Amino acid sequence: MSICLYILGIAIILAVLWDGFETMVLPRRVTRRFRFARFFYRTTWRTWNFLLWAIPSAKRREGYRAFFGPLSLLLLLSTWAAGLVAGFSLLYLASERGLAATQAGITDLEEALYLSGTTFFTLGLGDVAPVGGIARTLTVIQAGMGFGFLAVLIGHLPSLNQSFANREVTISLLDARAGSPPTAFAILNRHSHSYGVEALRQLLYDWERWSAELLESHLSFPVLAYYRSQHDSQSWLSALTAVLDVCALIIVGLEGACKHQAQLTFAMARHAVVDLAYVFKAIPRAPVRDRLSADELLHLRTTLAAGKVILHDGDEANQRLRELRSMYEPCVYALSLYLHLKLPPWVPEEDMSDNWRTSAWDQVPGLKGKGPLETGREHF
Repeated sequence: MSICLYILGIAIILAVLWDGFETMVLPRRVTRRFRFARFFYRTTWRTWNFLLWAIPSAKRREGYRAFFGPLSLLLLLSTWAAGLVAGFSLLYLASERGLAATQAGITDLEEALYLSGTTFFTLGLGDVAPVGGIARTLTVIQAGMGFGFLAVLIGHLPSLNQSFANREVTISLLDARAGSPPTAFAILNRHSHSYGVEALRQLLYDWERWSAELLESHLSFPVLAYYRSQHDSQSWLSALTAVLDVCALIIVGLEGACKHQAQLTFAMARHAVVDLAYVFKAIPRAPVRDRLSADELLHLRTTLAAGKVILHDGDEANQRLRELRSMYEPCVYALSLYLHLKLPPWVPEEDMSDNWRTSAWDQVPGLKGKGPLETGREHF
């Protein structure tokens, strides 16, 4: 019986330490079939969304989804800590006469769990003490392991916050350049001025680097994918999809545009969505509704042409555009279903307004339209 407890306790401890190392420390994707952290997130995310369907308001549901990322990380850390406490408690139980309690009436299991918990969090109360060389050695090992384990995990939290902040800064900068939500039409239309081609090339270059940073940070810390943006009309997935859309249009044919940079950005952005879809086991599938129908494509070309942005037309261009879309749309659609994030349209709807043009004061009766942000709508 003692040997079985030793084996089970050591197995639990090693499993927790290895899972924590792969999740928080190892800077690369883990392809092993089963991982506790992946199982934890898939289970809790589905449970969280199942519970949210009891809320009738879609806006409130989206607001509560924003809580999942930070809360799930804290819950995962607590689960790891509980696993280490349980594993060492089994080792204490396996030690012959390994515990001595100053209070009568405490069972061996309660004593082991209590000693393990107080040792892991380095409380040192002393009302349950280890007896014998093995138990005392385990106490020293657990105290050092608990201190080091928590220090390493907590030390990585600033890296998570910094990666999230870097991601959101670039998304916020896209608001005035692409709209809210971002669309391919808005990006091309707002870069139709005299220096638009150079500005568009710089934008695509920045998003090539942003896509690479997104890939590295979200493969190392997949929990970041659950972190929501500040505004409901913004998300890392909608921004990435809009950039892929505009790259596809430029590659197919946009007169005077930066085709080479668009190809580089498209390759990097597609690499990111494909790898992230694989990480979250989001099986690529064609969208239920075509994001860009033939009529919408014709309207897109006509409207952009009125602003001196000429897109190549014809069956060959349309076929090439369909091929490029098929390279990324199934992946972004699968990610949108899994993460409950909306994909952007190709052309903004008439009632859409950029986030920088609106304010929380617009929701106050009697104040809508009277703030300084309302001025200049027709000039942008």
